[in-house]
Amino acid sequence: MDNSTRQIISVLVNNQPGVLSRIAGLFSRRGYNIDGLTVCATEDERWSRMTITVNAAPGTVKQIVAQLEKQEDVVKVMDFDVKNVAARELLLIKVAVGGAKRSEIVDLCALFGAKAIDVTTDSMMLELTGSTDKVDNFVKTLSSYDILEMARTGGAALARGAGSLAKSIEN
Repeated sequence: MDNSTRQIISVLVNNQPGVLSRIAGLFSRRGYNIDGLTVCATEDERWSRMTITVNAAPGTVKQIVAQLEKQEDVVKVMDFDVKNVAARELLLIKVAVGGAKRSEIVDLCALFGAKAIDVTTDSMMLELTGSTDKVDNFVKTLSSYDILEMARTGGAALARGAGSLAKSIEN
């Protein structure tokens, strides 16, 4: 029985060259698959935040966290409980559409909260930010149209509430 679930792991790392490569290499060497990866600077220039999404069993996630915690450049690792995290993903999607079908796309944008960011006579580029499920559903809904191109970010996530990962390190 496969009890894999989508898990979000937030890793605070030293903000220096090569860290991403070393962390990705760890996943590769251990045979873990990364479903989504976002890396960005934090409010403190010393650190970067890696938000890693994996689809794995709880035991595997524990192994991943333990391996990450052993890495020299890792400052702190948090395995987020999906109930206590705000997570978002960005989608850019270009759809071939003209004439009468354009109003259908505009209606779908209104329904999902997407924005048209580029419109030509024969295509529209749309932007949507939301949960992975929302983005998945929007793409599925648009699949009956001619999707020309699509780009998605990995998820970005922060724990809910007033706490700060960076400040918890200094205390």
